[in-house]
Amino acid sequence: MIRSELIQKIADENPHLYQRDVEKIVNTIFEQITSALSEGDRVELRGFGAFSVKKRDPRTGRNPRTGEAVAVEEKYVPFFKTGKLLRDRLNGK
Repeated sequence: MIRSELIQKIADENPHLYQRDVEKIVNTIFEQITSALSEGDRVELRGFGAFSVKKRDPRTGRNPRTGEAVAVEEKYVPFFKTGKLLRDRLNGK
């Protein structure tokens, strides 16, 4: 599902809301999650999962084309861990 499909589904299920208002709500939620992660905070949505940031240490990688060693700098990557309710629903429990 992409963002526009999510907005459309929420708008369809809530006919009392305008689609532009639903779009603002969805965009605000994503912006808040993004800003919290960029500040190093953790975002937990009960029953769905938790977003956090993990640090990847610097390492030596390989250029797949030439096989040459390449230095890869340390970086921070988003990480998502599913909640128990979501895992149970995916596994048919």
